[in-house]
Amino acid sequence: MLKERLKKIGPCLWELPKAAKPGMKVPAWLFLSEKLLKNVEEGAVEQVANVAFLPGIYKHSIALPDMHFGYGFPIGGVAALDYENGGLSPGGIGFDINCGVRLLRTNLNAEQIKSKTQELLESIFRNVPSGVGRSGKIRLSTSQLDEVLANGAKWAVENGYGLEKDLNHLEENGKMEQANPEKVSMNAKRRGAPQLGTLGAGNHFLEIQKVDKIFLPEVARVFGIEKEGQVTVMIHSGSRGLGHQVCTDYIKLLESRFRDLLKKLPDRELVYAPSGTKECDDYFSAMSCAANFAFTNRHMIMHWVRESFVKTLGMKLDDMGLDLIYGLCHNIGKIEEHQINGEKIKVYIHRKGATRAFPPGHLEIPEDYRNVGQPVLLPGSMGSASYVLVGSETAKETFYSTAHGAGRVMSRRGALKRFRGEKVKASLAQKGILVRAASWKVIAEEAPSVYKEIDEVAKVTEDSGISKRVVRLLPLGVVKG
Repeated sequence: MLKERLKKIGPCLWELPKAAKPGMKVPAWLFLSEKLLKNVEEGAVEQVANVAFLPGIYKHSIALPDMHFGYGFPIGGVAALDYENGGLSPGGIGFDINCGVRLLRTNLNAEQIKSKTQELLESIFRNVPSGVGRSGKIRLSTSQLDEVLANGAKWAVENGYGLEKDLNHLEENGKMEQANPEKVSMNAKRRGAPQLGTLGAGNHFLEIQKVDKIFLPEVARVFGIEKEGQVTVMIHSGSRGLGHQVCTDYIKLLESRFRDLLKKLPDRELVYAPSGTKECDDYFSAMSCAANFAFTNRHMIMHWVRESFVKTLGMKLDDMGLDLIYGLCHNIGKIEEHQINGEKIKVYIHRKGATRAFPPGHLEIPEDYRNVGQPVLLPGSMGSASYVLVGSETAKETFYSTAHGAGRVMSRRGALKRFRGEKVKASLAQKGILVRAASWKVIAEEAPSVYKEIDEVAKVTEDSGISKRVVRLLPLGVVKG
C-alpha cells in the first residue's frame, strides 16, 4: 500500500520516495494536511507515483490539496516534462480541456439584490443554456467554428460578446496562439458547434456570491474587492463535447502509434506523445483549439450574465460594475520556462485539476496586478464558500501551480444513492442559498458534502506556501446545468 509509504517532510507536505515503486524517476510530493490525507484514495496515491514514470519529468510528481482519483493523472496533479526529451500526456490534461473559472466583481451589495436573487437566477437560467448535451443559442458554420478555435475569446469580443478590456484579465489573454483547427477532427467539431455558449452539467455552475471575509485588504483592493457584502459572480465551465472528443481522439491515436511506449508505462492511461514528434505538435495544437473554445464559451456566458443583471435590476452596466477580475484554466498543458537546479528550462507543464499561480512581478500577470501577484480562483461545492487567493514565490516548488477546487470525496453514483435533490435544495434554502438547476439529479450529485471542505483546502494551500488567501466568498444563488 503506497499510502503507508508516505513520509511527512513538512507541515502540509508528504513525500513518496522513488524506491516506493521501482521505475519512478522522481519522488512524489503530496500537499495535504493529515485531515485531507485520510480521505485520499489509495488509487490516487498510486496515480501520483505512476506519473513519476514519465520521461523527462523534473523534480517531483505533484499532487495538490484537492487531489482525488482521475484518468491517468490524479485530479489535482501537476508534472513538468522536458520540452525536448519528455512529451505531452492527454491524461495529464484531462477530457474537459480548459475547464476553468472566472470571477466578476460588482458595485452592488447583497442587501441590494436580496429581493431579486431568485429573479436573477431565473433570468440567467433562461439566458445561459445548461444541462447535459444542451445546445446553445447560436449556430456556427464550420468556418466560423474554425475562427473560434483559432482566436478564442477575441472572436467573442469581435462578434459582440464581452468587452475588449476583459481580454487583459484572462490567462493567455483568452487565446492559445498554437491553435490549429486543422488538427481537430470533424467529429469534435460536430460535437462542439451547437454547444458554444452553454454552461454544461456536472460540477459546472454559475454562482451569485457575496464577500464574506477579507484576509488581505490591500491585495483585495487591487482586485477591486472593497468590503464585506460586496456581490460577485463566478462562472465555471469548459470546452464541452469538443474538448472531450479532442482528448478521446488523441488518446486513441497515441495508443495505436506508440504501442512500444505503453509497455514501459505502469498505466496505459498515461500514454504520451514524445517530444519532437508530429503527434506531440498536433495534440498541442488541437488542445489549444479546445482551450480557445472554452475561453470563448465562458466569454459568451459572461456577456449573457451581464445582460440578465441589466434586465432584472433595471440598472446600467457601468453603474453595477460587473467587471472581470480574472479568468483562468484548470485542465491545461503549457510550454513554460522554469528555474530548475539553477537553470532556466523549457518544459511541457501538465495541470490536471490544477491552476496557474504566478508570483508578484511575473510578466504574464496583467499589469494592474503585477505588484501583488496573479489572482487565483478556488471554487467550492454548491452551497459552500469559494476563495480568491494570490500567487506567491514559494509556489515555484509546484511549478507555480495550485489547487483548482474542493475535490470530490464521493462519486456521483454514491451521491445519488445517498441524497435526494429536493432535500438538498430545501436544506440550502434554509441557509439562504437559492438553487436553479436543470434537474433534481444534478442537485443530488453535487450535494455539498460530496466534496472536501473548501476551507481546509484553502488553508492547506496557504500553509503550504502555494498561494495566499485574499477573500472568502459565500453563495447567494446557484445555477446548475
